[in-house]
Amino acid sequence: MRPDLEAVPATFSIVARDRETGEWGVGVQSRYFAAGAAVPYARAGVGAVATQAWFHPDHGLRALALLAEGHSAPTAMERLLADDPARRVRQVALVDARGRVAAWTGPECLEWAGHHEGSQFSCQGNILAGPRVVAAMAEAFDGYAGRLADRLVAALRAGQAAGGDRRGKQSAALVIAREGTGFAGIGDRGVDIRVDDHPEPIEELARLLEVYRGTVWGQLTEGAVRLPERETVQFLQAILARSGAYRGETHGDLDAATRLALEEFARARGLEGEVRADQVSRRLFRALCEAYERAG
Repeated sequence: MRPDLEAVPATFSIVARDRETGEWGVGVQSRYFAAGAAVPYARAGVGAVATQAWFHPDHGLRALALLAEGHSAPTAMERLLADDPARRVRQVALVDARGRVAAWTGPECLEWAGHHEGSQFSCQGNILAGPRVVAAMAEAFDGYAGRLADRLVAALRAGQAAGGDRRGKQSAALVIAREGTGFAGIGDRGVDIRVDDHPEPIEELARLLEVYRGTVWGQLTEGAVRLPERETVQFLQAILARSGAYRGETHGDLDAATRLALEEFARARGLEGEVRADQVSRRLFRALCEAYERAG
């Protein structure tokens, strides 16, 4: 028996690897509540996974585990589905550590369903307006110059413009994994943004991505923390004070005492070139956060 149309978390998504930045990511949009809680999985140095249609809750983590064991995307896919009695209604896409891709669209997924494999990416969807949706996504991703997050959003926009999920719009999500881009420079979850229920989920996702980029953690993901934004400087002053490198007030002004404290902190750790006129590098910021934690 085929699943009921409204009960299936139908969606269109893209999994990709950026060979230049060492990022893996997933972008997704669906006429289903909170698709970001079910579809995207990514791990730095391992790969990215999208699991959708009549999805299995364990497929995302199982796929990442298989990739982490060193299996290629095609082999991992074969093993993932080998003992799955419901594989005919599953849709899964993988990209591995080397950028190899594998996609599966079960023959009983609700129409239109299919996928488009490209170089280090795959676009896929079900209950779509037609094959033009994944084709448009692939073309947009290939043709957009920029960071992986922006390319994924561009692909989602193109898919929606081509008709998208034929039931409509409701949720979207974006996940980017890159080592050292998590909170305080720890872990790999550089971007993890979800829009669970919104009339224009992709546009809201794009807006939240820009909001995130304005935060300290968003800046860290992009490669450096910008100075002299007041909240950023205040945050750095608090870290320097806790680690004993700064004895002034946390007023948020990038004054001579604050810059001297930053430079001395960097010099003591062999990171002299990591403080610039308008930014602090990711590596130095990670060292600051580690000193903050050690201070107890």
